[in-house]
Amino acid sequence: MGHGRTLEYPKTPVNRVNRYNQRATYDLEQIHTIINTSTVVHVSFNTPDAANPFPVTLPMVGVAASFEHPSASLGEPLDIYLHGYVSSRLMNLSRNAGGQGAPDSASPPPPAQGLPVTISATLVDGLVLTLTPNTHDVNYRSATVFGYASLVTTLEEKLWAMEQVTNSVVRDRWRHTRVPPDGAEMQSTSILRVKVVGGSGKVRVGGPRDELKDLKRDDIRDTVWTGVIPVWECFGEPVAYKGVVEGDEKANRVSSVPEHVSEFAREMREQNEKYALATVVDTSQD
Repeated sequence: MGHGRTLEYPKTPVNRVNRYNQRATYDLEQIHTIINTSTVVHVSFNTPDAANPFPVTLPMVGVAASFEHPSASLGEPLDIYLHGYVSSRLMNLSRNAGGQGAPDSASPPPPAQGLPVTISATLVDGLVLTLTPNTHDVNYRSATVFGYASLVTTLEEKLWAMEQVTNSVVRDRWRHTRVPPDGAEMQSTSILRVKVVGGSGKVRVGGPRDELKDLKRDDIRDTVWTGVIPVWECFGEPVAYKGVVEGDEKANRVSSVPEHVSEFAREMREQNEKYALATVVDTSQD
């Protein structure tokens, strides 16, 4: 990000972190990194169905990116792109919400048009074991963003977004597959663009933080083990597909694992382990 700037989401009643606010971050780069590092994000929204009062939450594949500014860094304003089936409830609601303003004409229109959604992602980095059950904790990174979802309608942006989403699963995967998608695939797939209007994150690092009343008791400290169990998402060694087509012909004819696949798995495995172990000795929040 140029000029040494650090951009943050403005603090509002919607995104302000109250509990453990010393763990809060509003930094765009940190929040977008958490979202793009998460294999799955959870998308929550309300439905107009009066018989169903519960908000809906869906696990989805998504990526923070900018079609208007493709070279934008994670520290700059970005949209969230979500990939889904064309006739899913979320896609239909977003389609119907497109172009609608605020229901109360006396109120200003929302910052963006579309279906209001909340997107969240969480990465667990360690289990923190302390002297008492009440002070047990988790090292984690979480992010929540709020925005308005609308369908991507132009072919150029849709193809671009599909490439970004695919490469968010495995880096550089798009160009190593049969592309572009055919007509049937394009018709059955919808892409949502979420215009983000706010967000926040929370991060916990370090070891146990027991209360002084317990630390003063030798009987507890002599019998209760404390520490951290590091946790990280482990990307294993890629395994070739063994399925067959047309009787006994192998579906997968590529004998060796492509470098972009093996290198991605190795780098993610090492990166996740390194980060999880580093959080154990991180004293920045002590």
